Amino acid sequence: MDLNIKIAKDLLKIRAVFFRPDDPFTWASGIKSPVYCDNRLTLSDPEVRTDVETGLKTLIEENFPDAEVLMGTSTAGIAHAAITAHLMNKPMGYVRSGAKDHGRQNQIEGKLDAGQKVVVVEDLISTGGSVLEVVDVLRNAGAEVLGIVSIFTYGMEKGIKRLAEAEVKNISLTNFDCIAEVAAEEGYIKPEDIKRLIAFRNNPSDESWKG
Repeated sequence: MDLNIKIAKDLLKIRAVFFRPDDPFTWASGIKSPVYCDNRLTLSDPEVRTDVETGLKTLIEENFPDAEVLMGTSTAGIAHAAITAHLMNKPMGYVRSGAKDHGRQNQIEGKLDAGQKVVVVEDLISTGGSVLEVVDVLRNAGAEVLGIVSIFTYGMEKGIKRLAEAEVKNISLTNFDCIAEVAAEEGYIKPEDIKRLIAFRNNPSDESWKG
């Protein structure tokens, strides 16, 4: 079974990602969304957690074989970076959303030397804003950011464009389109809902997908 399909099945099974096109969720921005995503739930299921962390290890080994350090995003990426780094026997740290206001006032936690080759570990990519802030912090500290690995990506145009402009590659275990197809195949949603879900993904601010 392809890794992206395997992870899609896992995320649907534990409701880390699930679809509700007929009764959408409301995001903090006010946008109506047919999808809910909480990849933190992967940590609570040992079988799924193993699939995710070994999957991230595989992505890094295949796409960023020169990686020297893994850096998690705060807070969702920290646990995944730690477990994956342990599996790979590599150093790990994480980047805070802002510098501490006490002690050494660190924003990067863990040892990082200038010139080290880093892979950022994130749980979810939507518009790409938060993960690119982490990339900027690491680059400003002198790290060579090889790329990003993540559990799930929406594949939103804004996120793809931002990543391209920042010249950083993201590789995800699975994606919105794959999960939508698996959800239809396994009866979580109706097959005709896929077109509505893709319309949402293509333009979240346009609510015509609700029909």
